[in-house]
Amino acid sequence: MDETEPTADRLGDLLTDRDESLAVAESLTGGLVGSRVTDVPGASAYFDRGFVTYAYDAKRELLGVSRESLDAEGAVSAEVAEEMAAGARDHANTTWAVATTGTAGPSGGTPEKPVGLVYVAVAYAAPWGSEASFVRSDRVVLDGDRSAVKRGAVDAAIAALIRTIREVDAEE
Repeated sequence: MDETEPTADRLGDLLTDRDESLAVAESLTGGLVGSRVTDVPGASAYFDRGFVTYAYDAKRELLGVSRESLDAEGAVSAEVAEEMAAGARDHANTTWAVATTGTAGPSGGTPEKPVGLVYVAVAYAAPWGSEASFVRSDRVVLDGDRSAVKRGAVDAAIAALIRTIREVDAEE
């Protein structure tokens, strides 16, 4: 296996080594990120919970996503992904959260937001309320059918978490 390949095992090792916790907030992936994370034996040591918030109301009620962001940007946006990740982190009181939102297809795409467009956001709560806490997002465009887009979004979420944890490690 390629050392740079994003895997749930590698993510689990990083979280375990740091004694940190994870929550997930999912829209287009419908629980697949949480499933992949919990496929790893011992995931209960770091995985707290998952939120599957497909509908606008669920995003608002469970994660605190603002009506303004949903109305202005739509669910498939960096703003909503970031609010989803921050809401999951805050509601679960975890160190980390990752959120996925996008258009899996085969319909629903527009020229501005084509089928395959995915936003992945990572939220981090630094220990002791440090100012190092943040939320950031990536925009990814994936090819393939609905299943391929969803699988690619899961890979992108895990890769974003691994990359961001390593960046935080490098800064500490």
